[in-house]
Amino acid sequence: MTEFIHTPEDKARHNIINPMLTKAGWTIQDFTNANIRAAKGVAVEYFHMGQGVGEADYVLFINGFAVGIIEAKKEGETLTGKEIQSSRYAEGFPEQFKSVPLPLPFVYETSGSETHFTNLWDPKPQSRAVFSLHRPETCENWLEEGHETFRKRLSTSHDLHNDTLWPAQKTAIINTENSLAQWKPKSLLQMATGSGKTYTAVNICYRLLKNAKAKRILFLVDRGNLGEQTETEFQKFSTPDDGRKFTEIYGVQRLTSNFIDSSSKVCISTIQRVYSMLRGEELDETAEEKSGFETGPNEVKTVEYNEKIPIEEFDMIIVDECHRSIYNQWKQVLDYFDAFLLGLTATPSMHTIGFFNQNMVMEYGHEAAVADGVNVDFGVYRIKTKITEEGSTIDAGTVIQKRDKRTRRKRWETLEEAEVYDSSKLDRSVVATNQIRTVIRTFKDKIYTEIFPGRTVMPKTLIFAKDDNHAEEIVQIVREEFGESNKFAVKITYKTEGETPKNLIQQFRNSFYPRIAVTVDMIATGTDIKPLEVVFFMRDIHSSNYFEQMKGRGVRVMPNDDFKAVTPDAMAKDHFIIVDAVGVTDEGHKLSDSKPLEQKPGVSFEKLLQNIRYGDPTDEDLSSMASRLSRLQKKLNDTQKEEISKLSGGADLKFFAKLFVDAINADNNLAKAKEKFGEELTTDQLNEVCAESRNAAITEFLNHGELVSRLPEIKKETEIIIDDVSVDEVLDSGFSEESADKAKHNIESFEKFIEENKDELTIIQAFYNNKNLKYSDLKEMADKIQNAPYKLTSPKLWDSYKVCEKGKVYGSAKGKVVDFVSLLRFELGKNETLEPFVVTVNERFANWLSKQKAMGVSFSQEQLNWLEKIKEHISESVEITADDFDLGILAQMGGLGKAYHIFGDRLNGIIEELNELSV
Repeated sequence: MTEFIHTPEDKARHNIINPMLTKAGWTIQDFTNANIRAAKGVAVEYFHMGQGVGEADYVLFINGFAVGIIEAKKEGETLTGKEIQSSRYAEGFPEQFKSVPLPLPFVYETSGSETHFTNLWDPKPQSRAVFSLHRPETCENWLEEGHETFRKRLSTSHDLHNDTLWPAQKTAIINTENSLAQWKPKSLLQMATGSGKTYTAVNICYRLLKNAKAKRILFLVDRGNLGEQTETEFQKFSTPDDGRKFTEIYGVQRLTSNFIDSSSKVCISTIQRVYSMLRGEELDETAEEKSGFETGPNEVKTVEYNEKIPIEEFDMIIVDECHRSIYNQWKQVLDYFDAFLLGLTATPSMHTIGFFNQNMVMEYGHEAAVADGVNVDFGVYRIKTKITEEGSTIDAGTVIQKRDKRTRRKRWETLEEAEVYDSSKLDRSVVATNQIRTVIRTFKDKIYTEIFPGRTVMPKTLIFAKDDNHAEEIVQIVREEFGESNKFAVKITYKTEGETPKNLIQQFRNSFYPRIAVTVDMIATGTDIKPLEVVFFMRDIHSSNYFEQMKGRGVRVMPNDDFKAVTPDAMAKDHFIIVDAVGVTDEGHKLSDSKPLEQKPGVSFEKLLQNIRYGDPTDEDLSSMASRLSRLQKKLNDTQKEEISKLSGGADLKFFAKLFVDAINADNNLAKAKEKFGEELTTDQLNEVCAESRNAAITEFLNHGELVSRLPEIKKETEIIIDDVSVDEVLDSGFSEESADKAKHNIESFEKFIEENKDELTIIQAFYNNKNLKYSDLKEMADKIQNAPYKLTSPKLWDSYKVCEKGKVYGSAKGKVVDFVSLLRFELGKNETLEPFVVTVNERFANWLSKQKAMGVSFSQEQLNWLEKIKEHISESVEITADDFDLGILAQMGGLGKAYHIFGDRLNGIIEELNELSV
């Protein structure tokens, strides 16, 4: 080595660059006594290139052959201007020395604190900033590839054949590959929540590995549970070429330790884990439960070179949910790797767009997704209370309860002076339990009448609370107000104990219970809960991006049979509702970026259609019609779909919905106007183009006159009849809670009745022997128990159990014969809780549908409608027989003959299985 260090370049070389080379696996030798075969990778300092070329700071050798140049500069000096000099060394390497074909391909300029790299064998050599130097093994692999470099492979186009992709997903893949073909280091995909970003990304990964021979891809997720969700997407993915699973061809590893399997082609991880790996530290999996992307002004996470994880470990990094603040605290983790970046988001912020160099390769918003049937539309139901809006005052002298936030320990205290609080303190420093109760009670009163009229099963609901304590209060009050068990409403936060948040989320997604989940931000982004129909805000949001993500939990579409397996009394998921109890959707709040397509919810379908046909429809009219058509499409059975296709010349209702959405799209009309009138536009010119777009869409729609005339009738065929005519009668009345002695006496009488009649009454024998129940047998028992000497009715027994079995009884008896099914189940120990028979049937029906799906059985929309009516009959009559198909609604639907036509030979088996719901 040279003994003395004089120049700034020498200092940079010895103090910074030499350690960089050593860490990256290079052996450093001096030109005067070098042995270029001493190791796989040797860096020779002060290399004399010969007259006319000069002395290179370093020449890199792989297996004795010169392969690259390093030009060293002092810290702080810019590097781009040094590229001419380093390229001259690469091209002018002496012919008498052993080297790969010139120019030497691997060229670096570095000051130690900043490094640029160029591969001169790329089709269009372009320098890029790198965190450090590449390892000799990597350079060796690149030499084997020769001029067929990764960037050249990216430049080669490949046809896209995958029939499972939606048009928007195909566009996203093609645009991403075009961006990579131009070697743009960063690309941003904006796709509406629920439009299949992850599935799109899996397709991109497959094509990068197959066509571009990418070494390895890093898929960064927001939280640990989203990593599992993403891993499942890769496992389920069937390749479009031969149908094999992705994981049969390429290794997919979800990182749970600091070990990267050499055979893995896709690594799924949180940013926290990658950071800990670079630092050489172990990470507890619980640290990944919270979002690593949702960070405030914390200090930047700095990293140093890690020999075990070189900068070339990944060729591509995909950042899911990249709208978050990942680029502040975690930016250096992303910068560490010499890889292309692809961001995925539904709601890009200006910071996100800036970080990705304004290279947004795809914009696909909520409105377009609804028109395409990829999202469902939403409505807003506002609940206002006086305390929510104005706060309140607690008078001096009032004895109040105080609770320690940390320990939740309670104590009582008399206020010496009045406590005045406004809405900002609500549920932070003051918990007004009556305010929470008022909101929840209003929600309970309106859910089946105004929000989802005609429904009897609580739609899957996600409530956003302010913090864990607030969530705790909400869960308790929800259970009390709805009179339901613990399984009806659960808290899913980082502090949930007893059951892992992962399992609770899975139950909320796939099972009948829970119906309501309360969270703070654990399910706010990314988590896929397709059956969700209510997104309930009991906390304010001050980030428009975060609000859009939270709102986006409800937009996901779901096949009708899968949906009914979770919510059995619903026909289809055609929309969701935002319940706003804090004003987050109010006009002055300015948070909601996307508006519902439905702009005129109070206008009937017929009137809206009439206005489009004969009036001068506005953008709001067309937007609302697009929403109605999109919702109607999801409820159609196969016969109706075929009819619409015939009347429209091969189109479906989604085609016309998209037609209207495109016609009122501001960006589309602006582009058309500029094309027609030039860049300098007047308002009148823009309005003229907007009117032309509207008229063109309306004309196309009205050209299918028979379809337009038929639509109102088809819509009526899909609607559920709500009986608000039949008059009920009271079979029993009295105090809601009898005395303990009276209640105990009633239960003892019921037990005595069972014991005395267990051999005589067929229905009791059926319970003991787990046989199918018959309505006639149940009616015989109901008649007998209501007469002397017992004189027991189902409401009387139900209320008695409420008194004696507190916490185990939910709902109430309606004086119906089927109430005795639940009472017998509870008394005989077959059920741990007492709940209405209809609830039991709904839950069992949902489980039955889930099992059918697991066995590969699917049902059409028409079949699901029949199954719903059969299930309703069983919930009222315990069983269904062939004769029942000639009564009531089943007779109106076509009776037994129609049922056999719909289900074929499967009908008898289905009836038998559904009758077992009551066993």
